[in-house]
Amino acid sequence: MRQHSGIGVLDKAVAVLYAVAEHPSGLNELCARTGLPRATAHRLAVGLEVHRLLARDSNGTWRPGPALAELATSADDPLLEAASAILPRLREITGESVQLYCRDGNARVCVAALEPPVGLRDTVPIGARLPLTAGSAAKVLLAWADPELQRTILTDAVFGERALAEVRKRGWAQSAAERAAGVASVSAPVRDAGGTVVAAVSVSGPIDRMGRRPGARWAADLVAAAEALHKRL
Repeated sequence: MRQHSGIGVLDKAVAVLYAVAEHPSGLNELCARTGLPRATAHRLAVGLEVHRLLARDSNGTWRPGPALAELATSADDPLLEAASAILPRLREITGESVQLYCRDGNARVCVAALEPPVGLRDTVPIGARLPLTAGSAAKVLLAWADPELQRTILTDAVFGERALAEVRKRGWAQSAAERAAGVASVSAPVRDAGGTVVAAVSVSGPIDRMGRRPGARWAADLVAAAEALHKRL
């Protein structure tokens, strides 16, 4: 669940932004996704469009606007700065796609990603929102989440509490064909200066290359990358 600032119009505008970021929407879908009245959703979306935070295509569907990317380029995020130093080396070591995920409500968001220069790869665009119900990064982010969220997600997850307990015990997670057919991945938790898990660093690629137990090959490298990120934070 997202935080509320107590400023009603701001919280509603942010709800509109998140709804469109999750899925481009026309007015009817925007109302359904946000729960806002039709007039309110339209007024806020048009206002955000004026400020270029949203943009409409020829079908009248709202999509994230160019101002979001412009603002993001000036953001000072220690986690992303650390990732820019660590992820290239991890990609070089593994030869596979690497990603950094953060949890946002009941989903995980890819905040950084690099792909190998050649060969079949697992492409996850920056900004992609994926469920917490499948995949090694989902297990990592959920393993250290609050118990209430764990109970909510586990009702639909392809793994159970036993899998999360194992992740907490060994300090990394693996998956094979959980999020997508033919894709395997390994992830490790990234902690901030206070020791709180704030992200999951991942390596993913074809099962044919990584195997159905990719942790046997890459877990140590993921844990080392996660520790290097932690030190930079």
